[in-house]
Amino acid sequence: MEITASLQELDKVVTYLQETIPANAILFFRGDLAAGKTTLVQAIAKARGVEGEVTSPTFSLQHCYGEGIYHYDLYRLEHEEFMALGLFEEFEKEGWHLVEWGSDALRDLLEHVGYAVYLLEISSHGAERKYMIGEADA
Repeated sequence: MEITASLQELDKVVTYLQETIPANAILFFRGDLAAGKTTLVQAIAKARGVEGEVTSPTFSLQHCYGEGIYHYDLYRLEHEEFMALGLFEEFEKEGWHLVEWGSDALRDLLEHVGYAVYLLEISSHGAERKYMIGEADA
């Protein structure tokens, strides 16, 4: 699925995700720096009732928001390091796991062991963004 929306129209993207992504899933966010990955995570969290501040977990690697929203920023972190830190077990928790900068190797491993993994690619086109959403193995 492809959705074109401005940052003020993120509700279109969030609504689509809520209607199509299962309750327990891993979403890999892809896009250049400043493409809007964290901004979309903020919109998802707000739509799911999170009232506090939602920021990128650049240094902590993971933030948990409310019930069932887990946000990861794996920039410059190889999947072997991710595994060594014991974060793989976090994917056992019910909810949406929103992964920024996840490697293809991690995504492949998650799919191989049976997780529902989706890929959300964001590209910037002036004031609008294009959101390509689909199952990662498709």
